[in-house]
Order: sequence, then C-alpha cells, then structure tokens
Amino acid sequence: MPRDPDSMIRSFLLLLLTNPTKSITKWVDCLKRTPIYAILSGFEPGDIPGVGTFYDFFKRLWLLKSPNVKAKLKPKKAKKKKKKKTKKGEKQPLKKPGIVKRLVERHFKYGSKNKEIPTDFLFDFFQSVFLKKSAYLGLLGDLKKLGISGDGTPIATSSYLRSKSTCNCFNEGITKCHHSRIYSQPDINRGWDSSREKYYNGYHLYMLSASDSYYDLPLYPKLNPASRHDSVSLLLTLNEFHHRYSISHVDKILLDAAHDAGAIYELFDTYGVEPFIDLNPRTKHNLSTDCDIQISPEGIPICSAGLEMKSNGFEKDKNRKKWRCPSVKNKVNSCKKPCSDAVYGRPFHTHPKDDLRIHTKTPRGSKRWKVTYLRRTSVERSNKREKVDYHLEAGNYRSSMMWNIRLFSIMMCQHIDAWNSHLNENLNMKELIFG
Repeated sequence: MPRDPDSMIRSFLLLLLTNPTKSITKWVDCLKRTPIYAILSGFEPGDIPGVGTFYDFFKRLWLLKSPNVKAKLKPKKAKKKKKKKTKKGEKQPLKKPGIVKRLVERHFKYGSKNKEIPTDFLFDFFQSVFLKKSAYLGLLGDLKKLGISGDGTPIATSSYLRSKSTCNCFNEGITKCHHSRIYSQPDINRGWDSSREKYYNGYHLYMLSASDSYYDLPLYPKLNPASRHDSVSLLLTLNEFHHRYSISHVDKILLDAAHDAGAIYELFDTYGVEPFIDLNPRTKHNLSTDCDIQISPEGIPICSAGLEMKSNGFEKDKNRKKWRCPSVKNKVNSCKKPCSDAVYGRPFHTHPKDDLRIHTKTPRGSKRWKVTYLRRTSVERSNKREKVDYHLEAGNYRSSMMWNIRLFSIMMCQHIDAWNSHLNENLNMKELIFG
C-alpha cells in the first residue's frame, strides 16, 4: 500500500523529537501502541506502515543504488604501527603536508566542478523547507552580511572495522593473506578523537552553521572519513556548499587554528569572503622584514625599540596600511633612541596582498575582531545539539545512506526547535504588551 511521503518524514522527525535513541523497529511498535503518535505522523491508528516501508522510503531520498558511496570489496588494510597519542585537545596533524595548498592551486587552475552527490535531494528538501523558513523568520542572522562558522567533530559508528574474507586462505593455514575483503562499512576508517583522547572508527563530520544565529542553526554537513583533517574537510565541504546554497551571499567565515593556512586565505580572498581564523600556536612568532622592523603574529609592526607601532590610516590608492612611531605624541618623541628625525616619527607601510594571513582586513587582535570571533563557537554548540541532545551516534547503522538521513533529519529538528522558541517568545512579548 502506498504511503504519503509527508507522513513518512513527519513520523521519522517525530521519532527524533520524542525519543532519538529508538530504532525504527521499536518506533513502529510505539506507533501501534500509542495512537497519538500515529495521528501526529499522519497515519490512521491501526494502519501503521511496517519497518520495511520506512527503509524503502529512505532509499528514495538517496541518489545512489548502493547505500554506501564506496564499494564494499576493498583491498585488505595493512596493519600500521601504533602512533603516539597527541595531547588533549590537540588534533591529529596532516598526513600529507602541503595538501591544502595543492588542493587550492588545483581549484584555481581547473575551477570548481559541481558534481551530483547522493545527498542532493536531502539538502534540496532541507533548504527549501527549513532553511528558507528560518531565513524568513530572521533566525539565520543578517542575510546581507551572512556569517558562517565551520568545524569538524568525530562520529563513532562502530568499535571495529568489520570485514569478511573472500578466500579460503585461513582454512588452508595461510596466515599472511593479501586478498581483498568485504567491509560492512566501506566509507569509514580510523581517526583520532582529541576530546576523548582515543582512536575511533567512523566519520569525521564537518558542519557549517550560521555564526550570527541566536539558535546556532546548522547550514550544511558533510560526512568525511575519520582520518581526514579539518582543513581538507573544509575545502571539500565549501565546494559542495558553494554550488548548493542559494539563499544569500556569505560575507565572513569563522574558523579555528586548525584552518590556519595561507592557501585558505587566498581562496577566501578570491571569493570576497572575509576569514576570521585564529593563529596556529606553532606559528606564533615575529616575522622579519627588509629592515630592523618586525611583524607580530597579529600583523602589527614592531619597531627597533620592541614597541608595537600605532595605526595611522589606510591608503586606498596604494592599497597599503600606514603605521607610525608609538613614542610620538603631540609631535614630541619620548623615545630614548629615536630612529628618525621626522615630526611624527618613523613611518612604516604594510601591504595586505603581501601576506593575507598576517595582514587581515579586520586587524587581528582588534576589538571588532575579538567580538566577531566570539561567535565561532556557534558551530560547536550546533554539533553538541546533534551529538548529545539528539544522540546522533545512537543510530545503529552500517550505511552512509542511513547516517546522512539521520543527520539531515536531526538538523531539521534543530530548526523546528528554533521556530517553536521564536514563536513562543513572540507570543510572550505580545502578552506583555497587550496584557
């Protein structure tokens, strides 16, 4: 018997809103025993779809015949030496140094290609029904100057990388077998969880959220292999987001120190997006110049006396920023060893194009920069809602199809919660005004 797609998706969202740890099997039983859930879903009590009907419906939301992106038959993974655990809070370093620069250079050379991906239908539905509604209510922030925040988080899906052999080497007494194996979850691998200080098997979820949203609403997700670094995940996620998000232009992006790479700044400069990225602690040192003046990590020149120079405006015609001596006040130089006889002291110029990473549009360390960057943690709060409040990792699935459907559905629930809170606040305000 055919079922209404609206009722099917409504029923799954109701499952996540009421008890996200339940499986589809237990939810079908709950629909039979609790008529109010069936009615809210759009079903008639006593006429409830079966478990298979739900999974048949989910297949229609996935644009691949296979429930996984990669083939299950893969070469056997060789055992690697155990790596040293990094410090708490410290993320795993890049496996291939320089890969971010190579990816950006390839992008500039060949351009950005819009390839169809299995989650296209899911995001089209999410954008047309949920994102546009939140944008209309003003819950995403200022659409004329939309700010987004990005960060990755680990999603553990299994304790082991389950696989079975395709040969009889073990029965024949051959211990060192190199034949291919069939993996139940071919899209996952092993990665490092810095917060839990342990290795895990699963995905690396990279999430983009609206940084100025009061409710920390999500915009776009991508499930990457667990071993992928944040900076690489950012580039791949942004490429998909750029071709699919159509509500507004992105004005700024807020990222943590794991994304501190010169190539990323060049990419954002090309698209007219202002990056707010914290400096990597490993690179926090003064930079030398052609003279005795150095440049601090915040992009402020340091004079020969070791003092930070004062900003003296920006010359648009020459596209450079002017700095002057910090010891001069009211044309009086208080420096014991002045390095110039000029009335305003020694001048110095910095060109943003020389180093986009250091000479940011909004000076790093300024009040505006600090206030803007405080909103970077919005994506972390959004990820917390998905993983803790909605128990994202509780889904006992072995396919990328189901993990993506569960993830997008949870994001829909986040927007529904925001609508409910927003409408309740408006009703309470009207009661205060009109009594």
